[in-house]
Amino acid sequence: MFDRNRIGTSLGLLMALAVGSATAAEPLKTADSFNNITDTKARSVALFTEAGKVIQHPRCLNCHPKGDSPTQGEDLHPHSPLVVRGPDGHGAIGMQCTTCHQPTNFESSGVPGNVAWHLAPKEMAWQGRSLGQICEQIKDGKRNGGKSLPQIADHMANDGLVGWGWMPGGKREPAPGTQEQFGALIQAWIDTGAVCPKS
Repeated sequence: MFDRNRIGTSLGLLMALAVGSATAAEPLKTADSFNNITDTKARSVALFTEAGKVIQHPRCLNCHPKGDSPTQGEDLHPHSPLVVRGPDGHGAIGMQCTTCHQPTNFESSGVPGNVAWHLAPKEMAWQGRSLGQICEQIKDGKRNGGKSLPQIADHMANDGLVGWGWMPGGKREPAPGTQEQFGALIQAWIDTGAVCPKS
């Protein structure tokens, strides 16, 4: 016959694994792992494609929306409560991002936080775009905040709000790999010519 204790324990372990896997970061290949690709352009595309696992992850896409409101969750559903971008990406007067989002994650309520919490400007929208389109956008000074490629590399590798993607708190899934690995992929992509995947 069935041992209820054993079944209960097994189900409990399976549920714990399922919950644990929802908050575990996916692996990210290191920049060095692409050194065996001898064609420099192909290596550059492969590096950006790997970095794209981060760029197209919900932790990044939620704050790079195509409209005037952020999204949230793994499924990019509309932000609750409904908020708008406002004139500077920090929310509308009377409902600034910092009304709810504090300098750090607030674990008891589940509200994420960072000292620089805000939306990316409209011209930096990534939602609904292919990885190739995002790549071209990242290289375009008119659509990347006027940043040079070295500044882009520094932003990706060292910016605290970007880094929040790996420490999102609660039950949110972190971005793949680590910020250090992501920054190294972006730098290696730049070093190999910053070639974009085809759209």
